[in-house]
Amino acid sequence: MERALPPHPTPAPHRPRRASRRARRRAVVAVAGVLGLVAGGVAALAGTGSAAADTTTGLGSNWYASAPYLMPEDNSPPDAAAVMDATGQKAFQLAFILAQGSNCAPAWGGTSSIDSDTTMPSVIQTIRGKGGDVSVSVGGYGGTKLGQVCGTPEATAAGYQQVITKYQLKAIDFDLEEPEYENTAAIHNEIGAARILQQNNPGLYVSITTAGTTSGTGWFGTQMLNEAKSQGFTPDNFSIMPFDGGFNGAAAQTDALVKFNQILQTTFGWSEATAYAHEGVSMMNGRTDAAEYFRQADFQTVLDFATAHNLARYTYWSVNRDRQCPGPVDPGLSGSCSSVAQNYWDFTKYTVKFAGATPPTTPPTTPPTTPPTTPPTTPGTCTDPAWSASTTYTAGNKVSYNGHKYHAKWWTLNEVPSASGQWGVWADDGPC
Repeated sequence: MERALPPHPTPAPHRPRRASRRARRRAVVAVAGVLGLVAGGVAALAGTGSAAADTTTGLGSNWYASAPYLMPEDNSPPDAAAVMDATGQKAFQLAFILAQGSNCAPAWGGTSSIDSDTTMPSVIQTIRGKGGDVSVSVGGYGGTKLGQVCGTPEATAAGYQQVITKYQLKAIDFDLEEPEYENTAAIHNEIGAARILQQNNPGLYVSITTAGTTSGTGWFGTQMLNEAKSQGFTPDNFSIMPFDGGFNGAAAQTDALVKFNQILQTTFGWSEATAYAHEGVSMMNGRTDAAEYFRQADFQTVLDFATAHNLARYTYWSVNRDRQCPGPVDPGLSGSCSSVAQNYWDFTKYTVKFAGATPPTTPPTTPPTTPPTTPPTTPGTCTDPAWSASTTYTAGNKVSYNGHKYHAKWWTLNEVPSASGQWGVWADDGPC
């Protein structure tokens, strides 16, 4: 879970989809459809990480539409099996696939090749072994996307096809935001790749996730829709992320969904009902990058709106954050807890309800994975300026925080350096 942008072409706040959500938008990992089980047995993964030949799924598209984002390689990942037992959720959106460096080659987080990564196959096998499935999210906030380096829609699609074939996916999410969001050629390649994959993989569930604003979506979001129209491409849904953009509670989110519906009508010539049938929402639970707060009651309000209007998708960033922070309930933005008062997996239960299932009421018998409590270190003698939550940082900026030195890998605002994680915006350069 990555991401809102203003309605005009100016930089947007970083959403932790890799650290927090996005860090998200921010992401890590919309980490966002699902692969399933053989009717009489579990589809296993070989030691190399490839799926078994038979991956017939018993899951309906409603589960792909409700799959919350999960980052299995960052942000203190929870045990997916425990989450499934406690909530009834069957699908997860694994985040994120990026380009490996400047190469047109898919890698988890841009660093771990799908050919050598060992974490994801194990997670996928666990989820499928319990009757569930996964979708993979490509993109997220920050990092280099295949559409930026592959050159053409065909080459971009070939890169993503490797992921689909490797994990025998029946669902994929295109999380289109910074930096390819503002790159016309990159968006052309990404949308073109989605179109080609849809054609070449019959029945593939394809979602497009992009920034939300209080106007529905911004200038770049509208341009992305126009690109899809020009290519004759219609995914299973276009989803917006109504947070990190001046939102205040669920009423602002549902208002943005109404306005986005109008944009879809205008762009594609759809009726209101048809537009809602192709519209989705991807939220951020608890505290956002912009210090907005979305609590359980907000998720319920948006769920009521989504079901009343027959929205095509209802998801959020991220399962890694679906637990109360240890110590102070709100220690600030975190990638591994929500910064609001909650029980374990409260927010995931809303996606289960959207899928049409009833979450279990019996508490899990095994304790869930608890986000680590990291006591502040004693600051050393640091010469770099102290990190400030109110300062905007760009790539290369150096700061000090809790006795360590950090440098920013890209644009960021109000993201705690120590919460950034391996793929987050801040690189830990060691103690001062």
